[in-house]
Amino acid sequence: MRDVNIWSEEFGAATGAPILLIMGSMSQGVLWPDEFVGLLAAGGRRVIRYDHRDTGMSDTVDFAADPYTWDDIKNDVHRVMDAHGLESAHLVGHSAGGLLAQLIAVERPDRVRSLTVIASSPLGGGEGEVLVRALTNQPQPPGSLPEPTPEFVSYFQAQMTAPPPQDRRARIDGMIAEQRVLHGTGLPFDEDAARRLQERVHDRARDLSAAANHRLAAAANPDFEPVDVLHRVTAPTLVIEGDHEPVKPGHGAIIADRIPGARLLTVPGLGHTLPPETHDHLTTAILDHTAE
Repeated sequence: MRDVNIWSEEFGAATGAPILLIMGSMSQGVLWPDEFVGLLAAGGRRVIRYDHRDTGMSDTVDFAADPYTWDDIKNDVHRVMDAHGLESAHLVGHSAGGLLAQLIAVERPDRVRSLTVIASSPLGGGEGEVLVRALTNQPQPPGSLPEPTPEFVSYFQAQMTAPPPQDRRARIDGMIAEQRVLHGTGLPFDEDAARRLQERVHDRARDLSAAANHRLAAAANPDFEPVDVLHRVTAPTLVIEGDHEPVKPGHGAIIADRIPGARLLTVPGLGHTLPPETHDHLTTAILDHTAE
């Protein structure tokens, strides 16, 4: 497998306690909002965000010629830390980025000063299978994680048969529609701000379609998430979930229950995105959690 260049950037004082922000599957680092990042940096932290391989300005991969797995995506986290000269950092992961952070906290506790998991699922909980069953109208076995909301399911069921958009405007309109569903119903949706964000995401991508390789990587790595290991996490852990989470409702409480000493923070109005109305609440909690 060839080397892959990963784009990253950092904010704040180089002497600050380092926070590494890990975004979810198929998502660029700029989905960590600038204001959110700025508040963390203003709180004295050295903040790093990056684009996963096959997203944004990081290298894209010919998956047929150079296949990779989610283990490789996880190892990119270590590569970013190494590139910034960090032996350890406070890991903050969103959605699938939270799964990556959980696994690193299990495997390499020496690299994790603290763990913050936002809008994520418990490692080894079978969230992918729950989602597939929900989208294909299959019954969930007893003990499965809570399902996504009906609004989320109906939207993505429609997308499964919709023709792909053919031009920039149509692609961005589709990205805004998806963001609206992920935003949830707890707070007003700012369509103008969503358009500015999705135009940025669209225009800075080397190849927007390459992000779909993350699905292929997951299929090639079915055993990526070990089960019954969260009790091994020793890093101080903060779990954050919104009370309007549409994708993984109630999953945060399960994570907090399985990690010894973990604290659960429920944020009013928060869905599966990071809107401005929640930034003060989120960053205050993270700054307190990462105080050294």
